[in-house]
Amino acid sequence: MLSSTAIKTRSAAFGFDLCGVSRAERYPKLARLAEWYASGQAGEMRYLADTRGERADPRVVLPTARSVVSLGVLYNTAQPHSASLTEPDRVAVARCAWGTDYHEVVRARLRELLTWMSREAGPDLEAMTCVDDGPVQERVFAEQAGLGWIGKNTCLINPEIGSWLFLAEILTNVDLEPDAPGVDQCGRCTRCLDACPTGAIVEPYRVDATRCLSYHTIEVRDDVDERWRAAIRTQVFGCDICQDVCPWNNRAPVSGDPAWQPRPGLEFPRLIHLCRLSDEAWRALLKASAMRRAGLARIRRSLGYAAAARPAAEATDALDALASHSSASDPRVAGAIAWARGRLTSVR
Repeated sequence: MLSSTAIKTRSAAFGFDLCGVSRAERYPKLARLAEWYASGQAGEMRYLADTRGERADPRVVLPTARSVVSLGVLYNTAQPHSASLTEPDRVAVARCAWGTDYHEVVRARLRELLTWMSREAGPDLEAMTCVDDGPVQERVFAEQAGLGWIGKNTCLINPEIGSWLFLAEILTNVDLEPDAPGVDQCGRCTRCLDACPTGAIVEPYRVDATRCLSYHTIEVRDDVDERWRAAIRTQVFGCDICQDVCPWNNRAPVSGDPAWQPRPGLEFPRLIHLCRLSDEAWRALLKASAMRRAGLARIRRSLGYAAAARPAAEATDALDALASHSSASDPRVAGAIAWARGRLTSVR
């Protein structure tokens, strides 16, 4: 018979570091998404509005759902954090994108777990899985399942292994024994709020995505609002600063999983190297990477914005390199290069 204990044991064998169970219910925190979206702080992420019904109640996603199995995978590696970056010619790619695309890796592990669950439960099992890309508010269910608590930076924080976590869920019709929810342990700490370079954490437990560097470098499809372009200096894909400074990550263990180790060229690369990298080399790099979500043009666009923050000679070299590739014909890339050149001219 399928049980919570058996699922937790088996999940560890399939490469998950955390596993917990919650009821498939309409928890109060699920309703906050609609209010947050209505406030305008979700920016262009219209897919959140399109799936508000599903995100407010897991039984809309799977009508027979009784339980939600929440899982976590640690992706912290031994490299230093981006907040400690001291070489001015280097930039940062979010740690979650250093290795193999986590969607594919975690999804494969979920399939293995679900196959085992199906064998154990028999033909009556109904289930639906998500890895960061389904209409499920994963952090709410992870908190309810005891994997940790949603911190002031809105990341899920586990008291033993920190917040460098990929989350996944299995919604199922099996009635499983639930775990006790996580307990908030942020206390009076405000390090994430204080460190955010754009003030995107507008109050504890609330992020204005339209101010967030991760949003601007990954989610925004066209030109970034001019108010925020100059803020894209070091963080060129995503931003880890609010996790870098979190005290709970000081004690985070390091994963030796080969899937999460940084691939050549992504561990704090030099800006000029990324600008000189050919379009073909970039496409090969993106092929098995979570950076595919942004795509080549948006990445080149962010590099253009970041170049404007460099000394004139370095910035000119970076912008000339960007302009030499065929991807520079994309209006977003061309616009970023023109904007950066204009900034250089204005400060001379």
